[in-house]
Amino acid sequence: MALIRRSLHHNSGAANAVDYGDRVKIALMDSGIGLLAAAAAVRRLRPDADLVVSLDPDGMPWGPRAPHDVTERALAVARAAAAHRPDALIVACNTASVHSLPALRAALEPDLPVIGTVPAIKPAAVGGGPFAIWATPATTGSPYQRGLIRDFADSAEVTEVPCPGLAQAVESADEDAIDRAVAAAAALTPRGVRAVVLGCTHYELVAERIRTAVQQPDLPPLVLHGSADAVAAQALRRLGDVPATGAPAAPFDPRLTVLLSGREGDLPVRALGYAEGRLLAAVTQPG
Repeated sequence: MALIRRSLHHNSGAANAVDYGDRVKIALMDSGIGLLAAAAAVRRLRPDADLVVSLDPDGMPWGPRAPHDVTERALAVARAAAAHRPDALIVACNTASVHSLPALRAALEPDLPVIGTVPAIKPAAVGGGPFAIWATPATTGSPYQRGLIRDFADSAEVTEVPCPGLAQAVESADEDAIDRAVAAAAALTPRGVRAVVLGCTHYELVAERIRTAVQQPDLPPLVLHGSADAVAAQALRRLGDVPATGAPAAPFDPRLTVLLSGREGDLPVRALGYAEGRLLAAVTQPG
């Protein structure tokens, strides 16, 4: 396991000076390309970071699987990523975070910090006003989601909106299916909501389409609450890092390793249909 280290230093005389002398490697896992948003967030915060993205094309989607089955798949995908000796592992999947986070932490920590993904219900509640939570049918109304609402938004006006087919449409980059699924969910979303919590990592890849579908012309701009930026920042905090604010002192050559159900491969072509996927594809893949 790579030594966890503070690998970003700020000079008190130059607040924006960045030293990338020590490299950091972050792994991310999901059943599919929903991890792209969090991976892109890591790339923006630490453009020098090596990334390991571990997907499960053989077992996706995880959403319809029984919890014990999700945990079995998640452990396999996580162990494949851990074999590449990352400094931290982001579970960039709401389903795996709900069902498998304790098992993942028991198997991998303390050697490898494991950071889960939690729907951004708390910041939505803090923002005030009514809000909606878009999530998969399995998550909508689940004890897990209801518990988060009770803990963080008990006094808020919250509408849970199931989004059947949206994650699958995003995964396959099916434009027509995305439009249909977004329109169906928007029709279930109350007109007066001030914000929408994106309760599945896939949804962040089509955030602006969701905004367009829900935004009412006579109301203030809709706020979308995703998890990617927060989970990326949390991973760096666990390592003692501070996000980059300036240019690196020397050129860097970040690497991207793609694992497909444990096998090294290439980023799926459909990932390139999203800005986040294109950002990742711009770095070097080993080989």
